[in-house]
Amino acid sequence: MRPPPRVLAIDDSVLTLAAIKIALEAAGFIVDTASDLASFTELRARERHDLFVVDVQMPEAFGDDVAGALRGVYGEAAPIVLFSGLPEDELRDRAMLAGVAGHVSKKAGLGALVSKVRDLTSAAG
Repeated sequence: MRPPPRVLAIDDSVLTLAAIKIALEAAGFIVDTASDLASFTELRARERHDLFVVDVQMPEAFGDDVAGALRGVYGEAAPIVLFSGLPEDELRDRAMLAGVAGHVSKKAGLGALVSKVRDLTSAAG
């Protein structure tokens, strides 16, 4: 039997990270969380992840820049989802420019995030 998909989420809000973790774990995913770039980099190096959930507006970096580093510097092929409170049109444009697999507005809620993660991990596996 194949293990559940492993997701790595980065967001500077520990409350948002806790909510993401609870929602995705309830849906059957294994979830690692990072509230800063150092812990994100450490977790990414330590475990293989099937998908990344990345906040766009963080103090240390923009999520679309993190996505670019995952692809360009680290050679990650796993899908990346931008999760942000930005207006939908701006989030969509940033996701398109970053070349990520998808985006979900925080206003759409955790159910929308779970659905997107489920769709992308099902398609990849």
